[in-house]
Amino acid sequence: MSGYREVFKRTEIKYLLSEEQYNALMPYLETMAQVDRYGLTRINNIYFDTPDYRLVRTSIEKPLYKEKLRLRTYGSTTDYTNSFIEIKKKYKGIVYKRRINGRYIDTYQYLTGKGDEVEHSQISSEIEEFVKYYGTMRPAMSICYDRVAMAGIEDKEFRVTFDSNIVWNDKCTDLRTVNDGRQLLKKGQRLMEIKVGNAMPMGLARKLSELNIFPVSFSKYGSGYRDMMAEKTSTVTVKSTAPATGKTRTNERLKGVTAYV
Repeated sequence: MSGYREVFKRTEIKYLLSEEQYNALMPYLETMAQVDRYGLTRINNIYFDTPDYRLVRTSIEKPLYKEKLRLRTYGSTTDYTNSFIEIKKKYKGIVYKRRINGRYIDTYQYLTGKGDEVEHSQISSEIEEFVKYYGTMRPAMSICYDRVAMAGIEDKEFRVTFDSNIVWNDKCTDLRTVNDGRQLLKKGQRLMEIKVGNAMPMGLARKLSELNIFPVSFSKYGSGYRDMMAEKTSTVTVKSTAPATGKTRTNERLKGVTAYV
């Protein structure tokens, strides 16, 4: 068993905040929570999916149950950076997360089919079954962002995170080399997630309403996927209206992909 918490069960509620809403909310939040010891942290993820993007397409349909598989690191990533293989499941609004950790080189090679399992445990067996169930899995997209996390002063299960500078990249999915991508949020926006073991504090709920801050449905991977498909569809449209050159048109090559938009 590692020194990190490996199993999570909680309700996660998401909000998109403008710069003005963020500045107005922070003084109230600081009365009930404080920034954790890590401060501002760069979080890096690789989302794994099937070649036809089955996991993200299912997630976008908003079913009662959905799941995802990702590899996560914090800060600059090298072969020896501690990393986490995570299965994240959501059922009827409740999020369940299970994870194991190991060196990045070992976790990456394992998930790409080039290495052995990182550890032998109940959670690693669940990861193995997950991969077998979906068949061919591959690194589908990297998503990186800056995060400030706050933890409850009295309620230790209460957490709030603010994510900014969220970028996605479907071309470079090795966290040792990813350093750029396309932005998901508008300038000044932050994605706030409130994470509670039970109910939302009533005072906070009233403050959010006062500031016109309301829950949103927002998936980083789902949003990145939509942007990716929009870019590909745009490329198809431009190329399909160009004069014929005798070469196979882009829209024909992408027909199988754009069917999933």
